[in-house]
Amino acid sequence: QVQLVESGGGLVQAGGPLRLSCAASGRIFNTYTMGWFRQAPGKEREFVTTFGWRGNNTHYADSVKGRFTISRDNANKTVYLHMNNLKPEDTANYYCALSISSVPSSDYARYRFWGQGTQVTVSS
Repeated sequence: QVQLVESGGGLVQAGGPLRLSCAASGRIFNTYTMGWFRQAPGKEREFVTTFGWRGNNTHYADSVKGRFTISRDNANKTVYLHMNNLKPEDTANYYCALSISSVPSSDYARYRFWGQGTQVTVSS
């Protein structure tokens, strides 16, 4: 069984950086796809980024392109979401997710495994 655990959320001032981590455990194949999503209170879950487990096929939402990037530590099965120049509208609960499909997708319904989320709050 795959488990995902996010960490690294917190309170940050607008313009500041934050790095989120997603530690995966269980059997993960190189063909799997990972994604980051976020959800603010009263809003729909929103796509942030999707990428192949090997680091290929990376896509970002327009709202974060140029500010957010992902990196991976394969040895520890950990992926990171590096967030720079944060804005108040980035405030949300951030989730990492894993899809068994090799096709990256912005559709959260295609992701089978989810972490518990980590809260990011950006103050203005």
